[in-house]
Amino acid sequence: MSDAAPPRREAPHRTASPGPPPSGPGLLPSLAPLLAQWLPRQRWFAGKGCPVTGFGLVAAAEILPPGGTSPGLLHLLVRAHQPAAGTDDCYQLLLGVQDPLPHRLAPALIGRPDDGPLRGRAVYEALADPRLAALLLERLRVPGRLGPLRFAREPDATIPAGLAPRPLDAEQSNSSVVYGDTFILKLFRRVGPGLNPDLELPRALARTGCTRVPAPAAWFEADSPDGGEPMTLGILQPFLAGSADGWQLALGSLAVGADFTASARALGHATAEVHHALATALPTVLLHRERLARMADAMCRRLDAAAEAVPALRPYRRALRSTYDELTAQHGSVTPFAMRRAQRIHGDLHLGQTLRTAADGRWSLIDFEGEPARPLAERRRPQPVEQDIAGMLRSFDYAAAVGRAGGTWAARTREAFREGYAAGRPGPGEDPRLLRAHETDKAVYEVVYEARHRPDWLPVPLAAVARLAARADGTAHHT
Repeated sequence: MSDAAPPRREAPHRTASPGPPPSGPGLLPSLAPLLAQWLPRQRWFAGKGCPVTGFGLVAAAEILPPGGTSPGLLHLLVRAHQPAAGTDDCYQLLLGVQDPLPHRLAPALIGRPDDGPLRGRAVYEALADPRLAALLLERLRVPGRLGPLRFAREPDATIPAGLAPRPLDAEQSNSSVVYGDTFILKLFRRVGPGLNPDLELPRALARTGCTRVPAPAAWFEADSPDGGEPMTLGILQPFLAGSADGWQLALGSLAVGADFTASARALGHATAEVHHALATALPTVLLHRERLARMADAMCRRLDAAAEAVPALRPYRRALRSTYDELTAQHGSVTPFAMRRAQRIHGDLHLGQTLRTAADGRWSLIDFEGEPARPLAERRRPQPVEQDIAGMLRSFDYAAAVGRAGGTWAARTREAFREGYAAGRPGPGEDPRLLRAHETDKAVYEVVYEARHRPDWLPVPLAAVARLAARADGTAHHT
């Protein structure tokens, strides 16, 4: 359901005209004026700030054809043209069609087309309608095809019928519906060809017996318009009822002055277990000199661009570059990382991507799609595990800032996480030089983000930059 605009007043009821099937050729042109107003207001729309000049229909399916006063459910894949942003992103839309629209669904109204096959009917965000959200679960319970859509489930998955749906409002880049506190359906809004890591990695982990990540029970996808890999559209997983995310738990501990090091140590252990299982389930690659050189070069380019955008970074640029230079420094005839390997990782790990169950205090990791803004091929590429570790260390710094804790809390918690990771990972643990490089790269990204979007938060990553630069200069101990 959209919360980006106040509820819209329902237009006077008009009788829907009979005509061609709703998903026919006139559908998108009739919806385009409504979508141009509604789509940019959604939290999951990636092209904010740039106008949408038009739409292209990638695929359409009638999950439930509209008829009379009964609601219909249309599934659309629509490409939004934004030349000013240089983007042509494809979005998954689930549209309810009903006439008249019940008052309780008024906040979900997108509008009433003036022409086309849905002329005069109310078109709205389908996830706000419990009947239509329940229909999605029924489709996932029964594998099969529906036009361009394919619904699949694990053979041993048991999905009860009649679970009451409840949409979640907290997410940004996706949408989720909880069914009876038993399952959660995650719907990807911006989609493209290729297997989404949020389906690929949890399924691979399930095959290893790893229980730190909820295993998918069912999913659905769409044929790619160019005949390539299918597009992952949604995943149904067990819902971990009675759990809280790590961000809430850390802030709760800070609010009452409780120690969080034991929790951080256990979280580090859980992260190591997941990394080890991923390395077992999927191929790994050597971190050869050429790969390290490309990595360091990309980090340097991001640093230079960030320093141009945020002058406060410029005094630290030389010291930070030396951290990246360490990745390719020769020690005799080999680099210091000659025998280390890259592997599949979480890709966007922070406290908000973790859950701890209250009953047993067990940590789980969730949301394996990686950073949604990055291309899918990049998110599926093996990376050093230090990238995930660095993301979590930065998250502890942010929690300390929000909870108004001193640097001691962050330092203790960071160290506890690293201790737990080292204890839980067989073989070589983290490499401090790779970790510094990735933490530096993450802090540089945060500086640019905060300067653009939350200037009051800029001191948080700048403090980390100063600490990392001092460490690179050898003038302070690494914390």
